[in-house]
Amino acid sequence: MQPYQEEIVNLFSELLEIPAPSGHEGKIAEYISKKLQSFGYSPSKDHSGNVYLKIDGERSDISCCYAAHMDEIALMVTKVNEDGSLDIERVGGTLPWKFGERTVEIFGSNKTIKGITSMGSGHGGRTSDTQIKWEEVKVVTGYSTEELKNFGILIGTKILPLRSECGPHILGNEDNPLLAAWTFDDRMGVVALLRLAKYLKEENIKPKMDTIIAFTVQEETSCFGARTLSYKLNPTYFIAVDGCPLASHSPLELDERPGIWLRDRRQFYSTELIEGLSKAAETVGVELQLAIFTGAASDASSVGLTGSADQVATVGHVRKNSHGYEIATLEVFENLFKTLKAFVSIWNE
Repeated sequence: MQPYQEEIVNLFSELLEIPAPSGHEGKIAEYISKKLQSFGYSPSKDHSGNVYLKIDGERSDISCCYAAHMDEIALMVTKVNEDGSLDIERVGGTLPWKFGERTVEIFGSNKTIKGITSMGSGHGGRTSDTQIKWEEVKVVTGYSTEELKNFGILIGTKILPLRSECGPHILGNEDNPLLAAWTFDDRMGVVALLRLAKYLKEENIKPKMDTIIAFTVQEETSCFGARTLSYKLNPTYFIAVDGCPLASHSPLELDERPGIWLRDRRQFYSTELIEGLSKAAETVGVELQLAIFTGAASDASSVGLTGSADQVATVGHVRKNSHGYEIATLEVFENLFKTLKAFVSIWNE
């Protein structure tokens, strides 16, 4: 791998090891804060849990916020059964067939234990094409209800796949490899913005306008972090750095080109920002794929609904699969980074 590819994979691997279910982002926020401090910044943290930087630009009358969310999809305990198994519900948009029967970590307030998601026998009367529902899924723990209580495993306890099973994995030809992991969403956005912050500091780059680099909480459940942050800081432009999953209604291709959202289920995105990001990408030899999502939303469209930013956009890597074991070309992450670098330096000249 090239040095920049190793940087991407190493940083992503460190982030992937940190559990961050929506609403419990404290550990990953601490990691990000320390990483930013190592670059020479003094990051802020608000009472919602968001971590962010403010960087002075050439213009102070307008500002741009680049945001990646820190949280990940998860499961949550809804009932502790008499046999020590757990009823669960999803936290975020994953599906039972995505999650599968697998080893999980159950994050009790006093102790973290392992369990196995259980979806019943394949020898029953269920037809092969019938999708199981979350209310049919259990997590088997092997412990008694009293032991689980002592571990602090109660209604609301979060559950994640075992960290050691999340990857990342390098696939295919080393000249143009694929990267796979559970999940990119949105640690790879975090990787892009950490690299951007490092670049601005090391190269002593002054953005064209006041710039905010933010790492937000609870995107998977409500986009709460982005909404509270934008309400307080009131940026002119808000750009979510996330992902572009392949979808049947959006003609994306799994290659080295990042994607930019034209619309999602909440709103159309800013034509001005779409054109600006696309032109910035062109200056560094990158083409952005155009994406339309009718069933998805992002931090940016949630901010748009609040009216706390004048224009919003979402840009990110194109990936196969979503809210499961995700796959992308390794090079797409570098091209996303190049696009952001160019945009910060030339936007609104």
